[in-house]
Amino acid sequence: MVHHSKHLKLGKKHKEMDYLAGFLILSLTISCAASTLVENSFMKCMSNRVSDYSKSTEKTVFIKSSSLLYPKMLASLEQNPRWLNSSSKPLLIVAPSHESEIQAAILCSKEIGVHIRVRSGGHDYEGLSYKSYLCKTPFIMIDLINIRSIDINLSDETAWVQAGATLGELYYKISKASKVHGFPAGVCPSVGVGGHFSGGGFGAMVRKHGIAADQIVDAYLIDVNGKILDKKSMGEDVFWAIRGGSATSFGVILAWKVRLVRVPHIVTVFNVQRTLEQGVTKLIHRWQYIADKLHEDLFIRIVAQNTGANSKTIQGQFNSLFLGQKDNLISIMNESFPELGLQAKDCIEMSWIQSVLYLAGYNKDDPIELLLNRTTSYKSPFKAKSDFVQEPIPETGLEGVWKMLLNEDTLAMLIMDPFGGKMNEISETEIPFPHRKGNLYNIQYFVKWDENKIEESNKHIKWIRMVYQYMTPYVSKSPRASYYNYRDLDLGSNKNGNTSYSEASVWGINYFKRNFRRLAHIKTKFDPQNFFRNEQSIPILNFLP
Repeated sequence: MVHHSKHLKLGKKHKEMDYLAGFLILSLTISCAASTLVENSFMKCMSNRVSDYSKSTEKTVFIKSSSLLYPKMLASLEQNPRWLNSSSKPLLIVAPSHESEIQAAILCSKEIGVHIRVRSGGHDYEGLSYKSYLCKTPFIMIDLINIRSIDINLSDETAWVQAGATLGELYYKISKASKVHGFPAGVCPSVGVGGHFSGGGFGAMVRKHGIAADQIVDAYLIDVNGKILDKKSMGEDVFWAIRGGSATSFGVILAWKVRLVRVPHIVTVFNVQRTLEQGVTKLIHRWQYIADKLHEDLFIRIVAQNTGANSKTIQGQFNSLFLGQKDNLISIMNESFPELGLQAKDCIEMSWIQSVLYLAGYNKDDPIELLLNRTTSYKSPFKAKSDFVQEPIPETGLEGVWKMLLNEDTLAMLIMDPFGGKMNEISETEIPFPHRKGNLYNIQYFVKWDENKIEESNKHIKWIRMVYQYMTPYVSKSPRASYYNYRDLDLGSNKNGNTSYSEASVWGINYFKRNFRRLAHIKTKFDPQNFFRNEQSIPILNFLP
């Protein structure tokens, strides 16, 4: 167990407050000035700080006001067209090829008084690398698409993964090095590791190995002064904080060192579908009692959805990964979950890397090079929210949410990921991700629609908020917990980036529970001017009375 940091003295630090006040005034002034002035100042600063930088600007800097490539670059990795509706887009996009350019971008942003936002895979649910609500001040996006190398070391079963790499790229590289190693992270291959790991990162091996952040053994972080720090030089507290506690609140992650896990040569998957008419409500009700108690090698998630406009039924998919062979899986299922009626013909044996493709929606025999695709094949506006469930929801509760799904005129779903197993063995204070023992499963509420129009978006967002309200009696309480990687600005946000701890705790305690206050202490000490901030960044403690 990591020890808590010593209590920091609260109260106003005049030097820091003066700096911060000056920074905010400068930011507000810039927001009214010609954007070209900021662009020119930034480019000049970068050229002064990085040798030969001016020769490479066409490939690394995309300017909103003049670059023809800017719109293409901005949209290249976005997963939600709704983000691009915002008028508050990045003034510049910097796509560095070397760490020195990231260091310079941080220092130059400080010098001219603009924010920075970092994009690794483009999957932030609220698109906070694409837009800023912070007083509508100009900001610069640092896109890590060129910072994506992966170095596998089988001798000590670790890997160094740069923050711009995707999960698919990591899985692919592991599979090329070994047939008996894998990594426990998310099922969507195009998610960037920079954000995924720093918010926790759970996937189909969560019950066997925990979350991605549990496997982090070192990291390179670029701090507010442009210094590159590793685990030793950043200190125990900061290293604790960035593993699940919002790394972008503390700096820019350059790379993670992770521990690989062992996987069998053969794994088994199945995807069994049932409808209301086939008794899916009773099956899901029963699943709640056993999913977290099954053998840790067995993961069964549920996707319960309507079938789009004019849907007449609810379809439940029981989507599973078993770290073993078919015969053993069927034996466990016959004993623990016979109600599902799993048969040998439902089960497919394959390699672990093939299961990664399968769980991502591909076929068993599709080429694994598909994991290298950094973009999703179909993009549409969406909104998501999340909950944790600690007591089984009664059938009447499930039936009520089915009615709401059937009343929605576009594709809407609940995704239920079981916990238990390894998750029960790790303390909720081991790292900032606190959702451990006592949680049966996580629910993600998700709705997507076709027309990227404000009125259409408002209609569906209103609907998902109604579902979230309806679910209140059935989910965790005190706090009503949420998963940070399913970021949700409905929970409350730092609209000016300098909200007090007590105000930020509206969402902070939902995401991090009692770990939130420790995160704020560490933030206060490590980034006292609150340079690294966004609408839901960890706050500093200076604003407490």
